[in-house]
Amino acid sequence: MKIMHLKKLIFLLVFTTGLVNSCSVSKAARQDRSVLTGNWILSNVSYQGSQGQFTSVLFNDADASCFEGSTWFFRNNNSTGSYLLGNGSNCDAAERFIRWSVVDREGMASQLQFKFIDEKYKDISGGLGYRLDIEVLNDQQMRLTSKVSVDGQPLTVVYDFINNDQIL
Repeated sequence: MKIMHLKKLIFLLVFTTGLVNSCSVSKAARQDRSVLTGNWILSNVSYQGSQGQFTSVLFNDADASCFEGSTWFFRNNNSTGSYLLGNGSNCDAAERFIRWSVVDREGMASQLQFKFIDEKYKDISGGLGYRLDIEVLNDQQMRLTSKVSVDGQPLTVVYDFINNDQIL
């Protein structure tokens, strides 16, 4: 009887340890989250890998020109945030709410991932979201990239941010 109880206890302990470790965030992801927390300004959207002028809708939301000058806020303690588009005449000024996280990929660039939520933190995008490679992240600046295809040709969209908390 005691052996059976001991086996159950050991199983529960091993199971709980595995569950805790599988749900934990890596040290690198925690560091990135800490640096990301706060207010950022998306200062420039550019394109690498092809020549010419591009018109693009970012995140199924608005034209890239609306994102230049947009302000972004990332809250670490509950993984939520928001952004407001820039002041373009055709840009919707409504606040967009997001749930975000950092994905640490061993041997590859970490990624910022986010999806849209409402004011009550409910998913409004059907589980769909976006992942951007973190190329640069420090106290002053952040550079995110996403690889897309235009007419079958690879193109990289580059998002350059400056930390607005450092400016204030």
